[in-house]
Amino acid sequence: MTRQELIENIKRKRSFLCVGLDTDLRKIPEHLMRTENPMLTFNRAIIDATAGSCVAYKPNVAFYESMGAFGVQVLEHTVAYIREQYPDQFIIIDGKRGDIGNTGMHYARSSYEYLKADALTVAPYMGQDSVKPFLEYKDKWVVLLALTSNQGASDFQLTKNEEGDFFFEQVLKTSSQWSDDEHMMYVVGATQAEYLQRVRNIVPNHFLLVPGIGAQGGDFDQLIEHGMTPECGLLVNSSRGILYADSSEHFASAAANEAENLRRKMETALIKQGII
Repeated sequence: MTRQELIENIKRKRSFLCVGLDTDLRKIPEHLMRTENPMLTFNRAIIDATAGSCVAYKPNVAFYESMGAFGVQVLEHTVAYIREQYPDQFIIIDGKRGDIGNTGMHYARSSYEYLKADALTVAPYMGQDSVKPFLEYKDKWVVLLALTSNQGASDFQLTKNEEGDFFFEQVLKTSSQWSDDEHMMYVVGATQAEYLQRVRNIVPNHFLLVPGIGAQGGDFDQLIEHGMTPECGLLVNSSRGILYADSSEHFASAAANEAENLRRKMETALIKQGII
């Protein structure tokens, strides 16, 4: 999916919601355990319930790889289901890959060729040659970790160099030279909203994938004020708040309600900013 197609979907759906498919077999509704494939049944129900309210899905590979070959197959079938039933959805594989040479190339192949995803999260710690294998796919996206929402982000990302730049600012300044805003976006946590202006000073037009809204307590209003661009420039991810909104047989309708509530909030922001 191109940048312009993504922007058009955001405007058409009046939403910039990304649903994180962090499916934990221990948390899905108990009645699904009687089905042949509980994880896949759950995923399909969530996708069907939320597709009208979101523009992207983000399966986190750890939740599938932890189940061995069975889980990997569920991941494959989940992505294929989105592709077949909802081809306008942007699919991000959340693997936080990042390695040099052939290793990076095979990580890229697994997400871009085997799973046929649009984008992959990548860790830039090892430098340009650990990101290059992913950038060689000219019709795909790299979603680079920049300023994450976890507590330990301050261990490295918020340290400063002699010039007074935070480490995350060095990452943005350097990596933005490797590609353009048509092929690279950045992970910036909503819980780091006070740094959003610094992010936008360096990458004013890149899309940001923003976790941390909802269960992690990110500030939506600050995100809109400091992170939104004239074309939106945001994909806000919600996982647990949607997936596990209800544990009964009505889990899908509860997920739909949560997703739609977020979409309406996003619609209001898009209108207020004059984007739609």
